[in-house]
Amino acid sequence: MTRLGILSVAHLHAEGYVHNIRAIPGVELVGIADDDFARGRQFAAQFGLRLFDRYEALLEQRLDGAVICAENTRHRPLVELAAGAGAHVLCEKPLATTLPDAEAAIAACRRAEVELMVAFPMRFSAPLLEVKRVLDDGSLGRIYCCNGTNQGQNPHRHRAWFVNRALAGGGALSDHTVHLVDVMRWFFGSEVSEVYAQVNEIMPSGGDVESAGLVSLRFENGSFATIDCSWSRPASYPTWGGLTLEVIGERGVISSDAFRQIFTIYPERSPGVRWDHWGSDSNQAMIEEFVAAIREHRPPRVTGWDGYRAVEVVAAAYESARRGQPVRIAAHP
Repeated sequence: MTRLGILSVAHLHAEGYVHNIRAIPGVELVGIADDDFARGRQFAAQFGLRLFDRYEALLEQRLDGAVICAENTRHRPLVELAAGAGAHVLCEKPLATTLPDAEAAIAACRRAEVELMVAFPMRFSAPLLEVKRVLDDGSLGRIYCCNGTNQGQNPHRHRAWFVNRALAGGGALSDHTVHLVDVMRWFFGSEVSEVYAQVNEIMPSGGDVESAGLVSLRFENGSFATIDCSWSRPASYPTWGGLTLEVIGERGVISSDAFRQIFTIYPERSPGVRWDHWGSDSNQAMIEEFVAAIREHRPPRVTGWDGYRAVEVVAAAYESARRGQPVRIAAHP
């Protein structure tokens, strides 16, 4: 039996992860802990989970793995705590909001000899896996560029802390850029070498963070890309957000939409259009990969280093937006 626990339920993805974990044979969700006890109590009651009054008390249950769903700026201490207890770690994205915190999280897991995985479910998306297959077989030839969008509703409607810089570390840029950076690194097999970004709050965020952003990337292999990471979807939109990619190569173009495996429902009486999802579940595949890595004593397909490189790009994007100039990222040995 593989024993997992959830450290903090601040992130809205915690709700889905409960169902994902329970769907895997031979996995026990031991319980949850949260520093906001009222939030944890409500969550535990909703999902029929055992609530621990301290993170340490949950980690004392001989967990094989810990899933961290805390506010962004609180990831590092929980990664360090879980690693110190000997639990493998799946950390919600972004891994951290600063490079020193990302480095410390990786170092803590290395010292404890536990695996660190970052929650990048798009690596497990069926549509994007097909794009990766086409790119790897060389059908498109040399890849020139890529246009990506990760737009969404303002997450303030779901969790207020997302628009609080002290807890989130940033707004739309930090929230939505990391997914596409990771996918593009994976697609291209190359690292980002230069970043240029613009951000604003043309759509009020409801807090002290940006709500819109456009990021341009240049890769070490000469390819370039753009990312629209804005919180631009209205409250009436059928889903919280989406992710699209268009890759242009010397012999063709391939487009993908990671969230279009849906039925569009037009209700007769209730207002608004609704989408019902019928396709693959990338979160389920991601959680299953975390469990498989624990059981097989191997690194997961998405590592702490992948999380670090995404944080590195976000940090450069914020610096670029402040300076109004492109920012170079130093090559790593």
